[in-house]
Amino acid sequence: MNLGGTVKLPFGTIKMVAAAHSSSLPDGSYGGLAAGFVIEAEGKTIYFAGDTALTYDMKILAERYTLDAAILPIGDHFTMGIDDALVAADWAGASRIIGMHYDTFPPISIDQEEARNKAAAAGKELVLLKIGETITI
Repeated sequence: MNLGGTVKLPFGTIKMVAAAHSSSLPDGSYGGLAAGFVIEAEGKTIYFAGDTALTYDMKILAERYTLDAAILPIGDHFTMGIDDALVAADWAGASRIIGMHYDTFPPISIDQEEARNKAAAAGKELVLLKIGETITI
């Protein structure tokens, strides 16, 4: 699989889309091209952004898909923060954001209440899951 490619699987399809981020393995060697994925399954469409910065390519998603949710990094420092994630959600056409890459160590700690308030002010639902928690989309 590579950027732009789609794989058909028994549960649905996965399309590999552009992301903008560094990529290295634990030993420091190159880890390959950063990417996100659009997953279509059981009548739902989800954008998993992966580690990424805000990119104008996210606008293409709204032209091609009707997203039920976007899984976006919100921790800032190494990826997008909540402000860029809200722009990404607008550009991708997502009203529901599932936050990722936050609160796992100090540089990406966030004020969850502030993030929720910003999302609400932007007309978005921000879901912040606890470790092990699940939701149904």
